[in-house]
Amino acid sequence: MSAGGRGFRLLGRDGRARRGQLLTAHGPVQTPAFMPVGTHAGVKALAPDEVRATGAEMILCNFYHLALRPGVELVSELGGLHRFMAWPGPILTDSGGFQLFSLEGMVQRDDQGVTFRSPYGGETVRMTPEAAVRGQRELGSDVIMALDQPVGYGAGPEAAAEATRRTHLWARRCRGQETGDALLFGIVQGGFDPATRAASARLLGGLGFDGLALGGLVLGEPAPVRQAAVDACVAELPEALPRYLMGLGTELDLVDCVSRGIDLFDCVLPTRLARTGTAIGSRGRLALTQARYRSDPDPIEPGCDCPACREFSRAYLRHLFLAGEILAHRLVSLHNLRHLSRLMEDVRRAVEEGRLGALRAELAASLSGAHDGGPRGRRGELPSVGL
Repeated sequence: MSAGGRGFRLLGRDGRARRGQLLTAHGPVQTPAFMPVGTHAGVKALAPDEVRATGAEMILCNFYHLALRPGVELVSELGGLHRFMAWPGPILTDSGGFQLFSLEGMVQRDDQGVTFRSPYGGETVRMTPEAAVRGQRELGSDVIMALDQPVGYGAGPEAAAEATRRTHLWARRCRGQETGDALLFGIVQGGFDPATRAASARLLGGLGFDGLALGGLVLGEPAPVRQAAVDACVAELPEALPRYLMGLGTELDLVDCVSRGIDLFDCVLPTRLARTGTAIGSRGRLALTQARYRSDPDPIEPGCDCPACREFSRAYLRHLFLAGEILAHRLVSLHNLRHLSRLMEDVRRAVEEGRLGALRAELAASLSGAHDGGPRGRRGELPSVGL
């Protein structure tokens, strides 16, 4: 537990799965938890009170994007990120390591930091580990992420080793920065080799961070590779600290990683799928624009308490998508976020009752007829299927 009542409280276990609370300056977060993504200080198409009503307690914003537009100074002048976006709960800000990774070829890295051209104005920008922490603190983040350097799946051992060395160097420098009321999380790297992942987790775990994230995964690697990396990291992470797997958002993968000892997750998948007309259901995904839903009177998910399912039919939602109405995006986004919130509520209850394995088996059986292939996580999405 950090000073001032901030930190992590472990409340229960089911095997390696944990039930806990992340305690922040803007209130507690019940874990395991899924965080909706509000990259630019807004969850796509939704108002903050709507996001809160889905059951979300904490959201993720992106320091890299906000630092470039509208700028840290402006957000700070307007009262900080919580007031700026009218979100009363905890906010985690990602430092931007993945975004810089995605700009490969337009980024110059050295041990002091990163130089790149802004995708918004074209100006040259310099980011250092110290500046990333200071900027997130000025935004008013509740959880600040250290600056890291991931590598893509398929990167050679030399590239992975160099990126991991630099991540560790930057982590030490981030750790030396003042964070005020915010918690500071380090990010474990190490490519996709379990041994180097374990070594990175061991080193980061000894630096005194308030929590630790597993970065550089959900980048197209096969599930067994990701699972081995997660297991190697968890075996070395301090029991008392919260564990956050960045970028994961598919149901079975979420439950699987909870069973492996992970506490926090984020992903753009629920709202991104919604914008393509795809709803997440207990038996898989519904591609609502398909002709089979033209006269379907049922809600997306019978028994779901979200606004879309309480009031509207699949036929109506299909009509909205075909008519180009933004209401379709909003309603299906609300449903998809509520679906994952309900899943995490069930997961927390299952851990408390010692039946997470049974819940996972039930979920796998329910989804057994759904398509399950293609890229995953915040970096991509699975193709939709109609049920």
